[in-house]
Amino acid sequence: MGHRALVAYRRPDRLYDLRYSHWGGETLSLAGEITSATPLADGSVAGPLVADSITRDRILTDHLDPCVHEALYLVDPAADYAVDAYRVCWLEWGDGRDGGRGAIVEADSEAENSVGHWFRATKTTLADIIEMGALSRRAAQAYLEARVCEEYDGTLYTYGEPIDTEPGTGYEPTPDRWLEDGNWFEDENRLEDRYNRGEQTDDRERTDDG
Repeated sequence: MGHRALVAYRRPDRLYDLRYSHWGGETLSLAGEITSATPLADGSVAGPLVADSITRDRILTDHLDPCVHEALYLVDPAADYAVDAYRVCWLEWGDGRDGGRGAIVEADSEAENSVGHWFRATKTTLADIIEMGALSRRAAQAYLEARVCEEYDGTLYTYGEPIDTEPGTGYEPTPDRWLEDGNWFEDENRLEDRYNRGEQTDDRERTDDG
């Protein structure tokens, strides 16, 4: 089955060449194995390109499927092959509105276990709450997105097209952003508003059912 990861090498024109690693997502140790002497980590990174000359945004929206990939590495050959490693988090439960909604969380090999354990525990708890009918799926996703951003400075994105594109649903995915973007408070307030609206909708649904 593998633990899939994508490895993006920055070019002089600030675009990226993208490669694939079948086992690079199991841990983030690949970050220490990519060097100027071993740019493909002794074969752990496949030689053929997945894509070339693409922007960082397109890495996420066109190639980093959060259902499939577990890690992303950004490599800067001009900086002596410095590597930034990210854990990929899938922000859905299998049948929600945005099957490709995900986040990347920057983490080194020491911190990545805590990130993974925290995310799995939080997501499992929310799934139980949804199943009990105490929280709508929409509100749970908004809450999960907010926690990923607040607790771990996560970067949100949507891979591919949203599953639910019907007009009038009132659902707007949270805008994507990279870690260096500065409009944190505006985005966090938007997430909080979505969470509150979702709770009110859920309460009305339960009242109508009763």
